Amino acid sequence: MIVLSSVCRICTQVGAEIFGGEILDSQKRIMYALMVFLMFAWGLEYIFAKHALETFQPITLLFFKYVVGFTVVLLIKLKKDGKTIVRKQDIPIFLLCSILGEIGYFSFEYTAMDYLPISLITIVLAFVPALSIIIDRVVFKKKATRKMGIGIALSILGIAMIIGVDYQILFEGRLIGYLLAFGAVLTWNLYNFITASLHDHYDSATLTLNQLICTILLTWPYALTHLPSQGAVTASVIGGIIYLGTLSAGVGFLIQVKSLHILGPTTTSMFSNFLPITTTLFGWLFLGETITMIQVVGGVIVITAGYIVIKEKGKAEESSND
Repeated sequence: MIVLSSVCRICTQVGAEIFGGEILDSQKRIMYALMVFLMFAWGLEYIFAKHALETFQPITLLFFKYVVGFTVVLLIKLKKDGKTIVRKQDIPIFLLCSILGEIGYFSFEYTAMDYLPISLITIVLAFVPALSIIIDRVVFKKKATRKMGIGIALSILGIAMIIGVDYQILFEGRLIGYLLAFGAVLTWNLYNFITASLHDHYDSATLTLNQLICTILLTWPYALTHLPSQGAVTASVIGGIIYLGTLSAGVGFLIQVKSLHILGPTTTSMFSNFLPITTTLFGWLFLGETITMIQVVGGVIVITAGYIVIKEKGKAEESSND
């Protein structure tokens, strides 16, 4: 609790610096703190997912993960108001969100683990905010400043330093893995923008619950016909699935969906640049991996680059609102 409190306080201070204390309202302060917490939770997810994928196929793992997540979100929703309203014209949009975000992104990511180390997958995912800004520019005609471009380039450089990539083996027989990882980048960006557009008609809990319902309906036929043998499912695997469902698919998606509404798709996607930091941290804690000085320097570069991009994005949004 002390660590989480410190993280939240630091996050609030950074947010105040980025947007200015008078401009940054309480909702944004809370959202920045929650997104930092989520990056730690999702960083730890890689360890649990890697272990569970030794027993489950990706789609089967996603099904059980989202069943747990659905239970968590449903309990939150019932405690809040118990009303779930879905407009008929939005059903295809919810299905598309599930295909892109819950199923597509994680299927690409989980399958890529068979071809690439997690470190290389993470560096490819650093292109999420870059593509987000490109979509902003092409689709929504929003200008990207020079500083935003420099910030994104620096964040990618910092991530490369953190995970200690050996550039000589980047493209040696790993094309499938890279294609899968870039597929994750594309589907996650599309999911972010489409989900953000639904907030005019749904609160975060309802939006998340509807997406999880669609995801379960889409994945259960495959999952129930591709179950692992009973003896292969250990207590540690079950515990990992509970973690994935509770913090990633349940609480995690609630935070993500709310952030898309309050902070916007591009700012929300920038937080993915912090995942290499958290995965490196948990690799050190649980796998005995050491954190070198160059990784520390890379972390500073990533955080600084994130500051530059979010600050520039905040300025652009302020100008647009004015």
